[in-house]
Amino acid sequence: MAAPWRDVVRDAAAVREAAAVAVDAALLAGGLMRTGEQPHASDVVNYAPFTLLPSAVPRALFEQAYAVQQDFNLLVDAISQNKEFLEQTLASTIKVDDFTARLFRIYMQVLEEGLAQTVFLGINRSDYMFDCGLDGTAALRQIEINTIAASFGGLTSRTADVHGLVLKVLGKTEEASHLLPNNPAKGLALGIAKAWELYGSQRAVVMFLVEEIQRNIFDQRCVENELWNRNIRVIRKRFRDVFEQGSLDASRRLYMDGQEVAVVYYREGYVPQNYNQQNWEARLLLERSRAVKCPDIATQLAGTKKVQQELSRPGTLEKLLPGHPEAISRMRATFAGLYSLDEGEEGDRIAATAIADPDRFVLKPQREGGGNNLYGEELRQVLEKIKDSPERTSYILMDKIKPQPALNYLLRAHSPLQVSECISELGIFGVYVRQGQELVLNQAAGHLLRTKAIEHADGGVAAGVAVLDTPYLV
Repeated sequence: MAAPWRDVVRDAAAVREAAAVAVDAALLAGGLMRTGEQPHASDVVNYAPFTLLPSAVPRALFEQAYAVQQDFNLLVDAISQNKEFLEQTLASTIKVDDFTARLFRIYMQVLEEGLAQTVFLGINRSDYMFDCGLDGTAALRQIEINTIAASFGGLTSRTADVHGLVLKVLGKTEEASHLLPNNPAKGLALGIAKAWELYGSQRAVVMFLVEEIQRNIFDQRCVENELWNRNIRVIRKRFRDVFEQGSLDASRRLYMDGQEVAVVYYREGYVPQNYNQQNWEARLLLERSRAVKCPDIATQLAGTKKVQQELSRPGTLEKLLPGHPEAISRMRATFAGLYSLDEGEEGDRIAATAIADPDRFVLKPQREGGGNNLYGEELRQVLEKIKDSPERTSYILMDKIKPQPALNYLLRAHSPLQVSECISELGIFGVYVRQGQELVLNQAAGHLLRTKAIEHADGGVAAGVAVLDTPYLV
């Protein structure tokens, strides 16, 4: 892959000047996060970490990722409506993974009662890396699909202008003009607004369900402000508030503080730490309601690693999306090798292969949010420990993707300015809205490029490992 800034990276004086300009530009643009020391205070903020220079991304792979997003939207929606597929696929996982099991129990309970929800909203992000083959050609390989609380659609819209200014300061005005505009927050808000409109009550509000600690509040505010600009009222609540103040009427309309809620947009609820007993009760109340949940619990289950692994089996996509052969071949072209660790001969063989050659693989538990995957020696130790236990079925195994590193500077508050070997991950945001059986909206909504130093195997921006970036298409 081309390294367009090779000359710049070695010019220490130019880099120092550009970094000072970049930090001020990021603050001016609103690329902000609350600080770890004062995570509840918006009067003590710093810039969200980002790269000094935009990273090279092969144009063909970037366009491929956009072209397949509507297919993945269609697939996630189809999975969420297929009870038999979810039951069969997650059968082994729910025996050993309590978190997935509790989500699944709520899913079954809501189905048995009968769905009150008639409008469905999906906001997902499909994440990819660029796998470098032995001959040097790069291929697009999907890491995962995030179907709940996919973040940084707001802050990423701020980075292209910052990088454009940096390139101009470095004398690369022509290159700066090639950076693509990008505003996922607008696309995400469009989906939420459409769901709100179809819900059919002008007085009803959109509820952002948020975490107790909200360092990433400005990312959420970008989406929120787009909704206020459309005169859609937004409230922010935690699970605790839902437990204390939430109620359903006879038609299962959801009320918070006497306000009817049309859409519940989850920015919380994706890891076990988000739940205690009352939070589980709050989640059940929300799922039983008529409100449009983004995601509803079936769509959250559609994003589990076990489902991802099952999709790679021959014939699975054809069963889920009959009559869509082109979409299936587009999606399949992005799949990395994925392997089941279910009990039985196949799982035994895969586990033994990974223990013998751990650097070929990544071990993934059923978790969202980055920082959970296992590599190398750690992978080997964990697999050795659980290889003869049913616990291994709560993981999947994936081929390790080997991207080509490039030099860049990762700008973080209070960190020294130093060059790093970096790799990038491209996410494409997708939005769809379904009313009954009719898909009324299905589109890609923008992109997110995150970059990290090669010594950090796993983890995203919120986890403090990756930083925001802008693709420079080559």
